[in-house]
Amino acid sequence: MDEQEVQRKRRANEERGTAERARVLGFPYLDTRRFENDIPLVKGVLTVEEMKEKQIIPLQKGSEESHYQFLVTSATPKSAVDKMREQYLNGGERADFFLISESAYKAFMLRYDPPKEAHFDDIEIADEGDSKTFGSVSQTLEEVPSDKVFDYLINQADKLGASDIHIENQRDDIRIRMRVDGILHPVASVSRERYRVIMGELSSRANVSTAATTPQSGHMQTDIYDDNGSHLLNIRVETVPTLYGQDAVLRLFNFDESLMNLDLLGLEKDERAEINNVISHPHGLVLMVGPTGSGKSTTLYSILNALNSTERKIITLEDPIEYGIAGISQISIDTTHGENFADSLRSVLRLDPDVVMVGEIRDADTARTAIQASITGHLVLSSFHASSAPAAFSRMIDMIGTNPIFSSSIRLVIAQRLVRKLSSSKKSYQPDKATLEYIHKVLDSIPAEKLKTYGVDLDNITLYEPVPTEGDPFGYRGRTVIMEQLIVNDEIQAFIRGDIKDVNTDAITEVAIKNGMLTLEQKGVILALKGETSLEEVSRVI
Repeated sequence: MDEQEVQRKRRANEERGTAERARVLGFPYLDTRRFENDIPLVKGVLTVEEMKEKQIIPLQKGSEESHYQFLVTSATPKSAVDKMREQYLNGGERADFFLISESAYKAFMLRYDPPKEAHFDDIEIADEGDSKTFGSVSQTLEEVPSDKVFDYLINQADKLGASDIHIENQRDDIRIRMRVDGILHPVASVSRERYRVIMGELSSRANVSTAATTPQSGHMQTDIYDDNGSHLLNIRVETVPTLYGQDAVLRLFNFDESLMNLDLLGLEKDERAEINNVISHPHGLVLMVGPTGSGKSTTLYSILNALNSTERKIITLEDPIEYGIAGISQISIDTTHGENFADSLRSVLRLDPDVVMVGEIRDADTARTAIQASITGHLVLSSFHASSAPAAFSRMIDMIGTNPIFSSSIRLVIAQRLVRKLSSSKKSYQPDKATLEYIHKVLDSIPAEKLKTYGVDLDNITLYEPVPTEGDPFGYRGRTVIMEQLIVNDEIQAFIRGDIKDVNTDAITEVAIKNGMLTLEQKGVILALKGETSLEEVSRVI
């Protein structure tokens, strides 16, 4: 039985009891459930203070101007009713009283005296050593009502553009940190009592146990309302027992289908053309590689959106489903409870899809099944953990061995990272000799004509650094993608087939660069020269 049904039955029992008391007290009973939320309120008869003190509600005027009707409860003093009757009688007016339930009285009082909404300050990210801001946020989290603190935390994280919320047990308190633009920032410490409130809410919404002694995974969704309307926030929850208690990480996925667009990834024309050429083929394997939080899922969804049409059957296998996209069949795979991608992939291939996305290739069985599917008339997209596009081949070969079928199925590997973008307050500077030598060393293998298409001139180098402001306390705002695209040709296939015995990442990288691939480092340095990020940020991420 759901909560709404329980409340309905409870109210029905209360009304039956009130009807019995009405007979005993000598009042006519009135069941207000049908109209208590929409009947017009009567103004100017009693003050809110009088309604609270006497527990009397003005209901309406009767058919005549001098006829008044009031609602009372079993807690209303009889003396107050008698005094009002006499008062109206002496004035040549009539007052009738009806007994209502306590729930009815509360419903009317909520309309006559609605609770004043409390407003709490927005969470601010504290600079290192800024104990004042940290303490202020901590105090706010302690003051927010228990039934609202969890939603407040989620809303504030979304407002800050945070990708994660980390709730961490320490010896004396609970630390809360948020990852904004890829960097973890401490925002508050809260008491264990407040921690239990947050975790209790998390357990009921994400279906994880607060008493578990093993790591757990959960998922929840919530609507976020702001001045621009509303959007759906998907939240992936991971919990793990630690020395002082159960820690939790909430990964936030702001679902906005309009943002999942290849045109918004900042790709150059030739890069976009390479992706379009590969995904326009009816079969083949496309791999996205990079660490957690590098934006792989967003790029994969953007490719799916580009392919999404009424002519194609698209199925995804995900653990969990991060974004829901209209027109695509999305299947959730619960790998923590025995399901696996390989078995599910074999099952969905019977549905004759044109495009399949496998959330992640984690084992040899899934890898072989995905490869087999990609040569039998399906375009297969998936993610894979590797440090770079060339490294993906070395790692895949370690997993499944040299494989002629793999060499003919794999068509494109994309490695990516996310770097913070400099805000408009950035400041230009001329690099020193060592930095100039480094830039030339990284970019010298790229033809000058190609560098020009990126707006880079190695004879005129300027770099930029962040300038903190009140609006952008770290000098950065938002993130952008750095992408390394490796198109698989005959020379790369030779490594995968085993024609070349010395298969290593450096050898594959050398061939890929000769064939025109720009590495993550090269793309990062180019982005720094264009003033979109800093060289220090590129060094931190790559």
